[in-house]
Amino acid sequence: MYKLVFFVPESHLESVKAAVFAAGAGAIGNYDQCCWQVAGVGQFRPLAGSTPFIGQVQQLEKVTEYRVEMVCDDSLIKTAVTALRAAHPYEEPAIDVWQLAEPGL
Repeated sequence: MYKLVFFVPESHLESVKAAVFAAGAGAIGNYDQCCWQVAGVGQFRPLAGSTPFIGQVQQLEKVTEYRVEMVCDDSLIKTAVTALRAAHPYEEPAIDVWQLAEPGL
């Protein structure tokens, strides 16, 4: 089992979650579309050669984003990350994938 964590601007929160859920992430027992999310402020500065969705090259940008966390089965994690990247508006989305310990350890 993995935990998938990503950061997404509010404008694309629901569509990115929907894509990742459709890939099978966010299932816990008899429940699906399970996640935890919280708003925060991300910052970045696009460098030369980038094509930023938000902001201008060489200018520091701060934007309200959501941190979204969900679990994902081992067999679906690659598909879920591929779906996340396809649905996300950023050319370099921030994504964390953590392998979880087995319950009872």
